[in-house]
Amino acid sequence: MPVMTTIKKTTTASDTPAEAPTVTAAPPEPTPTPATAPTIVGPAPAGDAEPQTVVLSHYLRIGGTDYAPGDKILVSPDYARRLRVQGYTART
Repeated sequence: MPVMTTIKKTTTASDTPAEAPTVTAAPPEPTPTPATAPTIVGPAPAGDAEPQTVVLSHYLRIGGTDYAPGDKILVSPDYARRLRVQGYTART
């Protein structure tokens, strides 16, 4: 059976190239983030209905996002009514 032999060359300080001086560039200026409109949580409003802001009174998971009591969310009027009937909104 043939045996493969490899000879490793050891590196010395004279073999390695000298490192070029590193120049660090100034960090880029942060770009201003545009103000985004609040997103509607849950089902989309039907027609021209204006979304409503509700304050939650219980933990609720909508669309894979968890909301804690006291969180304000923007929902369609129909969904706000359903949340009120089921007791998920805080009394005002």
